Amino acid sequence: MDESKAVIQDFATDEIRSLVGGFHAAMGRIREQVGRVIVGQDDVVEHLLITLLVGGHCLITGMPGTAKTLLVRTLATALGLMYKRIQFTPDLMPTDVTGTDIIEEDSTTGHRVWTFVPGPVFTNVLLADEINRTPPKTQSALLEAMQEQSVTVRGKLNQLDPPFFVLATQNPIELEGTYPLPEAQLDRFLFNVILDYLDNEEEMTVVNRYTSRVDIPAVESCTGAEEILQFQWLVRQVPIAEEINRYAVRLVRATRPRDREAPEIVRRYVNFGASVRATMFLVLAAKSRALLEGRYHVVEEDLRALVLPVMRHRVLTNYYAESDGVSIDDILRGLLDAIQP
Repeated sequence: MDESKAVIQDFATDEIRSLVGGFHAAMGRIREQVGRVIVGQDDVVEHLLITLLVGGHCLITGMPGTAKTLLVRTLATALGLMYKRIQFTPDLMPTDVTGTDIIEEDSTTGHRVWTFVPGPVFTNVLLADEINRTPPKTQSALLEAMQEQSVTVRGKLNQLDPPFFVLATQNPIELEGTYPLPEAQLDRFLFNVILDYLDNEEEMTVVNRYTSRVDIPAVESCTGAEEILQFQWLVRQVPIAEEINRYAVRLVRATRPRDREAPEIVRRYVNFGASVRATMFLVLAAKSRALLEGRYHVVEEDLRALVLPVMRHRVLTNYYAESDGVSIDDILRGLLDAIQP
């Protein structure tokens, strides 16, 4: 622990403290601006902020009318980033996402040349609305962009300008006309966040706010692309002790039914556990949460608080889970009870 304390002291220099101060001021302004439009959903807003700070992508699952699209648009405006939206439909083509080459005539030479027309993926914040309504061929058009932050069209590599985030939404109740996301694409999402119903008082606030006026409150930009990239760098400098890292590894490995530490609930109901990508995302997300909480180091609670959104889309259950009515969240909560720090 002495080595860990020394690392924390090195992190807490005057220069870093100044940067952290700017970080907290910016996050406070962003929360304030989002709160002008979005009522409640504090946990979801925090998870989206962590997604942006890690440089990952987020899958937002919620019922119709829970303000999924409004939340993403409001957050993008508050961040001061370029925002584009794709409405995924069964007839959407991959080129509608990535862009395509077209033949144009050069006015100076009279020759025809290929010209690349960028698609909506060339942005900072991409809302993939109802992503499970398009076939896998079109869904896969996002794979390269999400992992490599680039798009290949006709053999030519086109880099996306950082930062780049995909915030995708899906409806959990409609099955007709939908295409489940492949596991390879699900694994590229940092979080699978559940957008639930508001409580009674929050719902009253929404009704009073939006039935007495026509316009949506204006949202001001609080940061920009350069600041977000700086904050992403800052997150990666947050120290984490060796034992905390080992605890993250234990939690992820325990989702694999053949691992010696896997609890009984995992052995009985899980077919496939999470990969090492989940471990890396869990640690990065924990660093972001620690910084948002005003700490210069990661604690076990940061990991435990993020296990469900990080792993609920990475753990595949079997027939027994379905027949016994055991959800993936039930399994992960049982895992947390069994795998203590």
